[in-house]
Amino acid sequence: MTDKKIDILEPAYPGFPAALTRIKNVPKRLYYLGDLSLLSRRCVAIVGSRTTTGYGRNTAKAIARDLAGRGVTVVSGMASGIDACAHEGALSCGGGTVAVLGCGPDICYPASNHALMGAIAGKGLILSEYPPGTPADPWNFPQRNRIISGLSEMTIVVQARDRSGAMITAELAAEQGRQVMAVPGNIDSRFHLGTNKLIQEGVDPIIRIEDAAEALGLGKVMAEDVRLKLSPREQEIFALISDRGEMRLDDICLQLEKSPQYVNPILSVMEMKGVVSSSMGKFFLANIT
Repeated sequence: MTDKKIDILEPAYPGFPAALTRIKNVPKRLYYLGDLSLLSRRCVAIVGSRTTTGYGRNTAKAIARDLAGRGVTVVSGMASGIDACAHEGALSCGGGTVAVLGCGPDICYPASNHALMGAIAGKGLILSEYPPGTPADPWNFPQRNRIISGLSEMTIVVQARDRSGAMITAELAAEQGRQVMAVPGNIDSRFHLGTNKLIQEGVDPIIRIEDAAEALGLGKVMAEDVRLKLSPREQEIFALISDRGEMRLDDICLQLEKSPQYVNPILSVMEMKGVVSSSMGKFFLANIT
């Protein structure tokens, strides 16, 4: 995974996150490898179910990319599904991300996230209250969730069933006095029952990718600044979507008189740059005034 040394952090040590000293059951010791300075930035947790839909995965990546691009550290648990997408979204724009594990910091769980863990260790931060060699026992994960929410001034639940670890994290965040937001989903989908219930109970919904950043008081990216990093082909698509607010792929192709094979790769690059986001078959500008 990495040849970086695992270090130890205790509440009395410099660098121990002040936010964690204000929660119940303060961790007695943290084991970490990577960039500890990420914890001195504003932190936001993005969590959700392991079993996901394309909508949930794309939304998690887009929100993480938006926040990380503004200098926010994205915190999650490196589980399959929404957690992994949150980390990937932050890394995709060169932003910071922290993975809080329910096992030792030298254990990759799930094993399928080996490459992701290596990327986080190299460019972000791996954090755990469990010493090296501790296996991923099921009871560790509800316990570690208090650290995910405790590090973060806001917890965003992207996609979650009614009873899930993500819902536990949201409850812990509320108990800790932190802000909670949730992404709404189809009312006939079991994958969104938990998040929809959170909104029903009064949690603020995220209906645009930039809603979380605006709730944190972060400014928008100006359109002219965005245009400077676009190729001529990308600028053409940018102008189209800017005029209409949102567009489907076939409408973009029709306006440009180009095939999907031509347009799709351009849109993919624009998504990687954080200029556009896609949801439910539509493309729209991300973070643009």
